Amino acid sequence: MARLLALDFGSSSIIAGLLEGKRVVREAPRVFYPTHCRGAAVEVRAEDLLSAAVEAVRKLDLGTSGVDALQFAVMAPAWLAMDARGRALTPMITHQDRRSLVEAREIEARVGKARHLRITGNRPFPGGISSTSLAWYRRHEPTRLTKAALFGHLNTFLHQQWTGARVIDPSNASFTGLYETMKLGGWSSELCEAHGVRVDQLPEIREADEVVGRLTPGAARLLGLREGTPVMTGLMDGSAGMLRAGAVPGRLFNVCGSTDVLAMCTDRPKPDERLLTRALGVNGLWLQVSTLAAAASSIYWARDQFFQGMPIEDFRREVHRLSKISPSAAGGVTFAPYMAGERTNLEQRSGAFTGITLATKREHLLAAIIEGLVQASAERLPILMATGTPILREVMVSGGSDRLDKILHRDWKGDWTYRSVTDATMRGLALLPPRGI
Repeated sequence: MARLLALDFGSSSIIAGLLEGKRVVREAPRVFYPTHCRGAAVEVRAEDLLSAAVEAVRKLDLGTSGVDALQFAVMAPAWLAMDARGRALTPMITHQDRRSLVEAREIEARVGKARHLRITGNRPFPGGISSTSLAWYRRHEPTRLTKAALFGHLNTFLHQQWTGARVIDPSNASFTGLYETMKLGGWSSELCEAHGVRVDQLPEIREADEVVGRLTPGAARLLGLREGTPVMTGLMDGSAGMLRAGAVPGRLFNVCGSTDVLAMCTDRPKPDERLLTRALGVNGLWLQVSTLAAAASSIYWARDQFFQGMPIEDFRREVHRLSKISPSAAGGVTFAPYMAGERTNLEQRSGAFTGITLATKREHLLAAIIEGLVQASAERLPILMATGTPILREVMVSGGSDRLDKILHRDWKGDWTYRSVTDATMRGLALLPPRGI
C-alpha cells in the first residue's frame, strides 16, 4: 500500500497529511503564513509560503520511514512570474486581488466578451483569472518581468523549487485566461498572442495524478524526505474536495464556510458569465462553480460589531433562530451579500444594508444578513440547471461546526438530500493515486 505525503495549501495556511491507500493516517497541525493586503492588492510572498510548507512537513514527523510520493492541493489562482532557475520574480497574486480591473476591461475589449467566455469558460475577472495580473505587472512593474522565463500558478512554483519540472494541471490552467478550458485543448495561441506571451514561457499541462518530477537533493534535505521521491502535478483544492464528494456528472458539492462554494461536476460544460468554469484536473471532467465570497464571514462580522458580549454558542443559536423566522425578523431591513465582493463580476461589488430606521435593532441587521445569504444561495440553482447537466439530488456538504448549510439550503426549491463529508480536501487527495510509478 502506497504511503503518500499530501499538502493542502489554503489561502492562509498549510496542512500536511500522511495517506495510506484511501485513508488519512495522520495530519500535522495547521501552519499559517501571512497574506499582505494593500488596498486592492492581495498577495503572498513566495518565501513565506515555502517556509510554511517545510514547517508543515517537518511537523508531520515522518521519521525514517519515508513516503512513496508527494501530492498537493493548492489555492488558485496564485499567479507569479519565475526566472530561468525557478525563482520568484513577483509575489503570488491570489484570487482576492482586485488591482487589475483596468487591465481586465482592456482584455475583454481586445478579445471580445463572448469570445473570451467561449474559449476560457470565464470572463477575465480581476485577480480571479490570472492573465489580468500578468497584464497589471506588464503595465505597472515591467522591470520585474524582464527576466521572466515562466508564468504559472502555485503548483508550477512548487515543482520549480522542488523538482525542476515546468508543469501545471488543467484545473489551474483554466484560471490563467490562456487555456482552452472548454475543449481541454491546451494553451490558446490566440490568447497568448493577445497577451504577448510566448508558449515557451508557460508550463506543460499535465493531469493532476501524473508523476512529473522527483525531489532534487536540495529539496529532499529541506523537507526531510528521500532524494528522488516522486511528485505529482497537483490540482486545485476544490477539485480534491469534489473527488471526495464523488466526481460524477451532476454531482453538487457545497462548501459552507467563510466562503460558500457550490460546485457542479459535468462532462458537458456550458459557459455562463455568472459561473466560474474550470477543468476538474483529471478524468476529462469540468466544474462549474458559483461562489458567495463572504458567507459565514458576514455573519461573524455582525457578531464582532454588534454581539461582542454574547457567548459564541448563544450567538450560533440566535443565528439559527432568526433563520427560521426571517425575513420578518429583519424588520424591513435588506442586505446585499457582497462583503468580500463578487467573484463573477469585473466591477467589485460591496455589501450594503437598506431600510435602516431609528427603530432598527441589531437583531434586524443579523436577520437581514441571514436572509440575504439564503436568497443568494437559492438563486444559484437555476443558473446551474440552465447549463443542461442533469443534477443529482443528493448534495455533498462540507463546512464548519456551526452548520451554516442548514440555513443556506432553507429556500432551495425541490426535493434534496444532504450528506456531510469531512476533511474533504485531504481525503480527496487520498482518492488520487499517483500514475507513473
